[in-house]
Amino acid sequence: MEETNQTAVMDYVLLGLHGHHDLEVVLFVLCLGIYCMNLLGNSLLMVLIMLDPHLHNPMYFFLSNLSLIDICGTSSFIPLMLTNFLQTRSTISFPACALQMYLTLALGATECLLLAAMAYDRYVAICHPLRYTELMTGQMCMQMAALSWGTGFVNSLLQSILIWCLPFCGHNVINHFFCEILAVLKLACGDISLNALVLMVATTILTVTPLLLICLSYIFILAAIFRVPSASGRRKAFSTCSAHLTVVVIFYGTISFMYLKPKAKNPNVDKIITLFYAAVTPSLNPIIYSLRNAEVKAAVTALLGGGQALQEELYFSSLDPQLTLTQQGNATTSCYR
Repeated sequence: MEETNQTAVMDYVLLGLHGHHDLEVVLFVLCLGIYCMNLLGNSLLMVLIMLDPHLHNPMYFFLSNLSLIDICGTSSFIPLMLTNFLQTRSTISFPACALQMYLTLALGATECLLLAAMAYDRYVAICHPLRYTELMTGQMCMQMAALSWGTGFVNSLLQSILIWCLPFCGHNVINHFFCEILAVLKLACGDISLNALVLMVATTILTVTPLLLICLSYIFILAAIFRVPSASGRRKAFSTCSAHLTVVVIFYGTISFMYLKPKAKNPNVDKIITLFYAAVTPSLNPIIYSLRNAEVKAAVTALLGGGQALQEELYFSSLDPQLTLTQQGNATTSCYR
């Protein structure tokens, strides 16, 4: 008699773009290049933040966490997916599938919470500059980061336990490139109403709530910026949060496009869109923070042999104009004490 428990399935078949091997070869080349760019860009950004004392402040502490999430998140599924692109039959073991689903879900939720923490940091820096070093202490930064990571991983553990307790009746063909939670949930042959409810509540709390907090933070930030009398002061104040705002727009914009757009007639289109969201978005973060941030440019210039005076000038000119020179100097080490 066939086992109806999920333990009867030792391997899963990842359908991917079954029957379109030529397209899979093209995706292999594209995803390999994107993955290498992601690893290189985020690794260099993390090293730069560690080596340059001018980047030892709360914003870059959170940014280094974001880069770590991007590296771990893409590494949880892209290497195996690249291997499967070159094979006629793509399979993944049950433990690897469970781990892949757990990590992608956990790191996605953690990123949402970290983006909210970064928005709060920008809110304090611009709206309460005189209390910045008092509010954004090293201990506070560590607590906010730990809460983000812990919440994301605990939620993922709960979702994983609920899913793997379902009966799968021997179904083992996942219609995706990797073990994505919704694709795995479709294999269940039992009642998934509890899973759907818990997933919906968790998505609302961990995705929509951070977005609302980010929007609220930027309402106060924009109000404070418009009160700055000079145009140059407004530009300098806005430059401290423009990179983060760009990352938020790309992150939530792609999520909204994926889940709110009409379902494509060809399911392969939806799978490719999800793939590029998961692979491309993390590789954009270091580019955005490098191109739109004077402090990162100054740090790169200093490491490549540029003048220290230029670095300090760019760094302090990009901070909120209401901060005094002493407060700016104190803020650079608040998260590393």
